[in-house]
Amino acid sequence: MDKQLLNRTTQQLKQVCADSTTPAGEGQKAANTEQKSALNQMFELFRFNYHNQFLKAFPDAATLITAKRLWSRLLVDYPASTILAAAERAVKESSYLPNVHEVISRCDLAGELGVPDAYAAYIEACRAPSPKKTFAWSHPVVYFAGRASDWFFLANNAEYKAFPVFKRNYDLLLQRLQQGEDIQLTIEKALPETSERPLARQQQQEKLQQLKSLL
Repeated sequence: MDKQLLNRTTQQLKQVCADSTTPAGEGQKAANTEQKSALNQMFELFRFNYHNQFLKAFPDAATLITAKRLWSRLLVDYPASTILAAAERAVKESSYLPNVHEVISRCDLAGELGVPDAYAAYIEACRAPSPKKTFAWSHPVVYFAGRASDWFFLANNAEYKAFPVFKRNYDLLLQRLQQGEDIQLTIEKALPETSERPLARQQQQEKLQQLKSLL
C-alpha cells in the first residue's frame, strides 16, 4: 500500500512540475490567505495522523512545497472551511493518507450542501435583521451558527474578536451537516481565555432587553 501511495504521489508531482513551465493565465485563480492557511493546517493534520505514510510521500521540504503548490491550484475553488472539513472527514474515514483527488471528492460533498463559506456566513449573520428566526437565511446552518455564537456578542464586538467565535461554531455545524447529524443541538461554548467580571444588576437588565430585541 505504501508503494502505491508513493507512486500516485510521484505522478501528481511530475504533472505539476510539467505544468510549472507554463505561465499562469489571466483567468487562473490564486489561493487567498484563508485557503493557504487551511491548506497548511490540512497537511499538518495529515502529518500527525499518517506520520509514516506522510514521510514516505513527502520525504523532504522541496517535495512538500511542490505538493502544496499542486494542491493549492486544484483546491482554489473551495472555501477554506470546506477544505478543512474535507480534510477532517478524510482522517475520520480513511486509514491511509488521501491524495488530492480524494480530498476534492470530499470538498464536492460539502459543496453539494449549498452552504456559504465561513466569512460570507458571518457577514450574513451580522447583517440579518430581527427577528432572526423569520429572516430568509441562505442556509439554516448560518442561523444556528449565529445563535450559538450569541447575537448580542456578534453585534457588539469587532470582527477580529467575533469572527473566530462564529467560525468555530460554523465549522462544527458544517461537520455535523456533512455527517447527517442534527445541527439544532446546542454547541458547547469554548472556555474564555480570560475571566470576566460579572455585570452589575442594571447592566444585566439592559443586556437582557437587548437580547430580547435580537430574537
